[in-house]
Amino acid sequence: MERNQMHRQIANIRKSLFEQGYLDEQFIQLEELQDNYNPNFVEEVVTLFYRDSARFLFSLDQALGKRPLDFTKLDNLMHQFQSRSTSIGAKKVKTECTHFKNYCNAKNVEGCKRSFQNVKKEYTTLRKKLEAYLQISRQVRVIDTACAP
Repeated sequence: MERNQMHRQIANIRKSLFEQGYLDEQFIQLEELQDNYNPNFVEEVVTLFYRDSARFLFSLDQALGKRPLDFTKLDNLMHQFQSRSTSIGAKKVKTECTHFKNYCNAKNVEGCKRSFQNVKKEYTTLRKKLEAYLQISRQVRVIDTACAP
């Protein structure tokens, strides 16, 4: 694939992530922090988000399996996960976290379970889409570096 075509492809993927509501302006702010001295900044931040997310999703899953449910613990875990999602601009994930927290506040067990499935679905979808975006971004950086004078 030629260099210009790859740049167009990455621009289209990025645009679709915003148009489909997966990302918000916080992601743009992350990108603005990336420069020649730290060309992998966004990828590093997103990778840390993935690592933290796996831990929080596991903890939430475990907490949802206990009886009686500890709604305070669930809300606290989801709040932390939501904060991390917000930090990378994961808009749909953040929205689903809010729904989950509302069910926790209402002490609605079934609502929490359904909402948690939606959180995981949105997280998984975002992760796949972001991984594709970051993979192409990596390839473009390699090509741009090779073509630099």
